[in-house]
Amino acid sequence: MSDSVLHPIHYCSLSSAADAIRDGQLSPVELTEKLLSRIDSVDGQLRSYATVMTEQALEAGRKAEQEIQAGNYKGPLHGIPIAVKDLCFTAGTRTMGGLKVLRDFVPDYDATVVHKLREAGAVILGKLNLTEGALSGYHRDFPIPVNPWGENLWAGVSSSGSGVATAAGLCFASLGTDTGGSIRYPAMANGLVGLKPTYGRVSRHGVLELAASLDHIGPMTRSVKDAAIVFEAISGFDDSDSSSLRDAVPRITESLTDELSGMRIGVDEHYLASGTNPALVDAIHEVIEVLRQLGAEIVALSMPKSDPMDLRNAWLPICAYEAHKAHSATYPSRADEYGGYFGDALEMGATMSAQDYVNSTKLRREISAQYESALEAVDAVICPSGGSVFAVEKEVQYGNMETLRPVIQHFQGQFTIPADLAGTPTITVPCGFSDEGSPYAVQFLGARLSELSLCRIAHAYEQATLWHRRHPII
Repeated sequence: MSDSVLHPIHYCSLSSAADAIRDGQLSPVELTEKLLSRIDSVDGQLRSYATVMTEQALEAGRKAEQEIQAGNYKGPLHGIPIAVKDLCFTAGTRTMGGLKVLRDFVPDYDATVVHKLREAGAVILGKLNLTEGALSGYHRDFPIPVNPWGENLWAGVSSSGSGVATAAGLCFASLGTDTGGSIRYPAMANGLVGLKPTYGRVSRHGVLELAASLDHIGPMTRSVKDAAIVFEAISGFDDSDSSSLRDAVPRITESLTDELSGMRIGVDEHYLASGTNPALVDAIHEVIEVLRQLGAEIVALSMPKSDPMDLRNAWLPICAYEAHKAHSATYPSRADEYGGYFGDALEMGATMSAQDYVNSTKLRREISAQYESALEAVDAVICPSGGSVFAVEKEVQYGNMETLRPVIQHFQGQFTIPADLAGTPTITVPCGFSDEGSPYAVQFLGARLSELSLCRIAHAYEQATLWHRRHPII
């Protein structure tokens, strides 16, 4: 393990740090201490952490070190400091979800994903900030994470803290959730890899719900291999989650290669360019050329025609109705404690009838069928990951549905919402930077259970470029 691979240590890949720990070149205790020190010195300006679990992290680091020294090495997450979105239950540590009504909520058990991470030997550094209830706006009682690429830049939707912490070297990986794009938008905005798995691949047990039929949990990392490592650890059947899939977890890390012979990548030029920043379109065309050089076959296809606002209007009623059900213990009885945007969504859900919901789910099935049909012809479809990052004022993000409209109009939902409606996987990877230095990202869309193929494509592209090695200067 060369010194250059691990310098600076906070920006090295999870897999590189894991190799060094396995080979006895790096101490889990020392690594945990370095990350906690960086959080202490940097996060005051970035506001990515809701709770730093200092004592628990140090204890976990010591335990990992003792286990490894005793010859009980558990794998690539053993002794690695990571963090989780503050929707994930952590026994004995508050889980707030960006919600004032849950400010004092302390669960007595770990979410399944947290339990799996601990079983793999990971060191949980803390809980990461997010939008209120994991929707689009923040509650005024909570800070807004600051994009490390520029303090005036949007940090993404609900998994913003996960995106900021991972991009800024405040953890080696994080967990995010995605109901309408909240792994992919912050991965795009912060220059990261974000893997949204197939619905049911990763257990939702012990994760605060936004919308039960739409919520996905997945990793956010600085490399595709790192995302695959975390995905393999947190995936698998869980009888505590009624939507959990019994399909075997693929061994993705063993299948990553640097060439793409036999892979078919679908391109719909009109789809990827519609409403997209022309410079980002140019960057994606460069991605396509790299994929071609790596041996992939580029296939022209037609994606279903979809307007971002039409898709949002199909998605939002389902989300609002299910969120209202999830918050029945505190809404409307404590409605005054909710913020503007999330309060508006809950009010929308409260006004909907069961028939309204049935009608929305029927539309969902129609959209999903068209979308999945287009994916069947290829190994992946290439497109933006929700657009490109934009400047936004802090105060606007505390607003309601009306005042947040100018922000939401930047969301290119045609690239994010269908995969949540259909429950199909996607992966986001960096693909360049604007002239002003803000990140660009590309997304690969796949059919159900295609995480292995998506990671293989994304990894080969990543290894042929250097974008994932560029980090913000804090």
